[in-house]
Amino acid sequence: MKKNKLVTVVVTLILGILIGKYFFANQTTEKPSQNKEVKATRWTCSMHPKIDMPEFGACPICGMDLIPKGDEDSTDLSDTSFQMSKNAMALANIETLIVGGSQQGEQGNSIELSGTIKANDKASAIQTAHFGGRIERLNYKTVGEYVSKGSLIATVYSPALVTAQNEFIEALEIKNIQPELYNAVRNKLKNWKISEKQILQIERTKKVITNFNMYANVSGYIDEMLVQEGNHVKEGSPLFKVSNLSSVWAVFDVYEKDIQFLKRGQEITIKLNAFPNHKIKTKIDYIDPNLNSNTRTVAVRTTLNNKNNKLKPGMFVSSAVELKNNNNESSTILVPKTAVLWTGKRSVVYVKVDKEKPIFEIRDVELDNASGDNYVINSGLKTEDEVVVNGAFTVDAAAQLQGKRSMMTSSAKNTEPTNEQQESISNIEVINVSPKFKKPFNELVSSYIQLKDAFVDSDSESVQKLATQTLKLAKKVPMNYLKNKEAHKRWMETLPKLKEGLQSISATTDIEKQRNQFVMISNAFKPSIAIFGADKTVYIQHCPMANSNKGADWLSFDAEIKNPYFGDKMLKCGSTTQTVTKATKK
Repeated sequence: MKKNKLVTVVVTLILGILIGKYFFANQTTEKPSQNKEVKATRWTCSMHPKIDMPEFGACPICGMDLIPKGDEDSTDLSDTSFQMSKNAMALANIETLIVGGSQQGEQGNSIELSGTIKANDKASAIQTAHFGGRIERLNYKTVGEYVSKGSLIATVYSPALVTAQNEFIEALEIKNIQPELYNAVRNKLKNWKISEKQILQIERTKKVITNFNMYANVSGYIDEMLVQEGNHVKEGSPLFKVSNLSSVWAVFDVYEKDIQFLKRGQEITIKLNAFPNHKIKTKIDYIDPNLNSNTRTVAVRTTLNNKNNKLKPGMFVSSAVELKNNNNESSTILVPKTAVLWTGKRSVVYVKVDKEKPIFEIRDVELDNASGDNYVINSGLKTEDEVVVNGAFTVDAAAQLQGKRSMMTSSAKNTEPTNEQQESISNIEVINVSPKFKKPFNELVSSYIQLKDAFVDSDSESVQKLATQTLKLAKKVPMNYLKNKEAHKRWMETLPKLKEGLQSISATTDIEKQRNQFVMISNAFKPSIAIFGADKTVYIQHCPMANSNKGADWLSFDAEIKNPYFGDKMLKCGSTTQTVTKATKK
């Protein structure tokens, strides 16, 4: 009993000491200053930087948890520069590329050429008949056989040679009296490629040979057979065509917009599909002066040594050609198309101007021709500039929120974005074009919107049918009514990708494969919508989580977000990035 009382006393004493220590410690600790400013935390969405909320919660657009806005201060930066949160940078998957430098390399400062190996026409020849007659036996009958010079190619019955032999036998009788006649008839036989051995045989036996052998006077692989056994031929008639493949041509089809970067004598490296590890360095020796009006390409050729016969006509070849402007030997600066925000009047990119901090500056750029997936930059950038190539729309939205100069503003805005600006990041003024172009173009836009709605419903069969319908409408849009040079160039860039994507969608009912192609179609369509507009206001909308988190756009007649890349799974994920106002007639 005493033992229990003792334990109770000890426990009570320990508790008393702890409570007293805590009490007195609070009495002596310095209180925080009431005048010290406590910075309030604002919350935003990593995928939708325009969201600015006073409390933690879910993003009203995509439902993701909000994150604290960065405390970086951009007030001391110019109106063209601003700083983003590092968290927003990482979560929005913003990527940059140093243009014209080591990071860009072959990826951005070259064009990919594709072509085929072809027989060298200069080394081709045609085997002809040395004399007329009927082919009794043909020793070479199939394409691909190799013919050696001097080999027996055919045995021919020739009435003309029978007559010539009789004349020769008669001339033999008066050889001593009229040697000129003898020599003339003998030379006639030699001119018909009758061998000396056969002529001596006729002299010795004084008998007519009915069938004569015909020998090859060319070497090479037979490309084309022009006769068959039993055919009658005339002197000089072609028997077959041969190619000497000791040298061959690599012929590339180069789009007209890229031909400016190539010239005769330019060194290129060729890769062979058949031999991936084998590369051939050679030089361009011919550029076709004519443009193929059907494919809009120019043939560019180089000659390759093929003594080992590894190169076969028909083989696929490719080459990555470093881009150098022929008017200026300095390397051409290119940027991926994803880097350029294009409004119809202005083209801008965002440049990361600080190596350590996520500080960006908007730059106006002048674009030249497109080259593959890149734009050639005439002005606005210099070598070693670090350009945003993924997430440019997100960066632009951040600039809008900070009141900085953005894609659609020529000067900085010193006020917070209005509600209308939150809904529509930018408004684009379109170019008016001929009604003969505009009417079928509007039909194409409406069909695209129907296709988009089918993606929203995740109806793969309707998607397939509408893709076929849209493809037919795309082919009907006439280009000859586009007199504006810039408008014509943009539509020429749009149409091939539009056709390619629609063709791929119409060939499958796999909804995910269809959506992958819809990304390309929408990206291709955006510039044309920015130029031509439509008979309704068009909203260009963006989901940063689509396309494997790379982000993807789509067009809509409705300001309400209905995501075609996720359907019911994430129907409201996305935001309007541009508004193309309805075109008005002048």
